[in-house]
Amino acid sequence: MRDPRRITLVVRGAAAPSRPWDASPKAANHIIFVGAFPMLSFVLDHASQDVERLLIDGTATPAEFLELLATLPSTFLGDVLLVRDNENSFLSTTGRADGRLLYSLTQADLQFYLETLGLVTRAAVAA
Repeated sequence: MRDPRRITLVVRGAAAPSRPWDASPKAANHIIFVGAFPMLSFVLDHASQDVERLLIDGTATPAEFLELLATLPSTFLGDVLLVRDNENSFLSTTGRADGRLLYSLTQADLQFYLETLGLVTRAAVAA
């Protein structure tokens, strides 16, 4: 049976903090964990229509993040989020016109983003 939920790809570094990802079958998003940052391009080439967002958590440098943005398939219209521990994170979204926008997120902004989209469980976040 095909899962009708949109996909969130999460690439986590070994040193990334543990997050209460909501990967349950009843979650709003279908979270798939990707083994390594270099695999993202391959995964996107084969599933870009179903992928709603990419979360890169502690596994890429800002330069690698920019290179990924520059080489995204034109069919990918989802968010791309670079999560940096104890620093600002960066969110790339599509704009109304052609191209992408880049936002700097504080830790509070990041937490709001993750909670609002149902990517992490709220009960565990509040604890």
